[in-house]
Amino acid sequence: MANLKGILDSIRKIMWTDTGLNGDAQRIEQLGWMLFFKIFSDKDKELEMLDDNYISPIPQELHWEEWAGDDEGITGDELQEFIDRKLFQTLRNIQLVPSEDIRYKRALLIREVFEGNNNYMKSGTNIRKVLNKLNEIDFNTTKDKHAFGELYETILKELQSAGKSGEFYTPRAITEFITEMINPQLGEKILDPACGTGGYLTAAIEHLKNLAENVEDRQNIAKNIIGWEYKPLPYLLATTNLILHEMEVPNITFRDSLEQPLSHYTEKNRVNAILANPPFGGIVANNNENNFPQNFRTKESADLFLILMIHLLKQGGRAGIVLPDGSLTGDGVKQRVREKLLKDCNLHTIIRLPNSVFQPYATVATNLLFFTKGEPTKEIWYYEHRLPEGQKSYNKTRPIQLREFEPIKKWWKKRKESDICWKVDLQTIIDRNYDLDIKNPTKEKEAIEYSSSELMRMLETSFSKSSDLLNKLKEAVK
Repeated sequence: MANLKGILDSIRKIMWTDTGLNGDAQRIEQLGWMLFFKIFSDKDKELEMLDDNYISPIPQELHWEEWAGDDEGITGDELQEFIDRKLFQTLRNIQLVPSEDIRYKRALLIREVFEGNNNYMKSGTNIRKVLNKLNEIDFNTTKDKHAFGELYETILKELQSAGKSGEFYTPRAITEFITEMINPQLGEKILDPACGTGGYLTAAIEHLKNLAENVEDRQNIAKNIIGWEYKPLPYLLATTNLILHEMEVPNITFRDSLEQPLSHYTEKNRVNAILANPPFGGIVANNNENNFPQNFRTKESADLFLILMIHLLKQGGRAGIVLPDGSLTGDGVKQRVREKLLKDCNLHTIIRLPNSVFQPYATVATNLLFFTKGEPTKEIWYYEHRLPEGQKSYNKTRPIQLREFEPIKKWWKKRKESDICWKVDLQTIIDRNYDLDIKNPTKEKEAIEYSSSELMRMLETSFSKSSDLLNKLKEAVK
């Protein structure tokens, strides 16, 4: 098996010397399209061998082995010009004849990837060096593919420190914990309407693989794992991610989930489970808020996504999502969104997370919300997840770990109140105008409230004691 980590480290060093690449985000996008095309081409070769009727959508002269596979092949300016003028231009304009067959779906996939991404490298010689390193990996070898799938996670993690690109990555511990709690089943439709780099989708895939009893079960997983993503880089990375998880044609659509009226999503679009970390803190584009009923219109993306997700769930459907503290409180539209959530769904659990989980991309406090559509909320359980003992915050070198959720998993099955767990009844929430930003009531009871006059008397006493101590110190010094 190839030394995959060594290969990736070598590729990074080569890319750092290229003047066309500026920062981690561009480097990851550059590596992303190269990896995607290598994996896609390797898979096409395998499909042509297994199916006599399958014809690759890629023109013969553009197949990886024709221009990239030969370590002594074209390089320098010739390679640079071939990629910019021939490869990208042709693949962006692949002719599509709509059908249900795999060739059309794969042609659509490759066109969308190359329409949304770019070749940033300026040195054909450096490009050749990177291609030769990638040629050391055989993605048709199960061991290489599986090992690289694990390593790919580290590539995606680097997005957290890559400026705005950090918004596309959710820590693996979060995606796996939410997936385990929602517990999707074979045959259920699972959706992430803002899938980023595909973390929730791959967590669901691995979860379902463990339930599969035969080849047919495993083959049916792909069509029921659904992702929507409207930014080119995460779309590319998510697509590659799912291919590495043995999904021949990832069911990921390059689109904005908020771009069409809510009423256009009908019963056929509804799903059994939603796993998501919708974008928050952002302003929706293209006046997409007008696609929602008047009483829910807002520029805050997280609130619109919450309305969309409630709408997309089937009766009895479950959701596990990430939301910031700002979505739990506030008046006006925010209050009406929360009221709809509690009336249409049973919001049974809120896990409160420390504010450093998504650092450095976001430092706001976040929450994990779990709800089931079809019956109203009667009470909400809260669980305050604390940092490991001795750790002041999460960061790049010490991110949140899956093992930290073990106490929550145990509590989940047999719930009882404590200093970190509490429940709140619906009437209390109604009395608070559906404000869900609720601290532990037992802690609030422990805090004694004083009137202004009492506080003034206490301060006067404190100052008097301080003055006496100071006078005694002066006498002692004399």
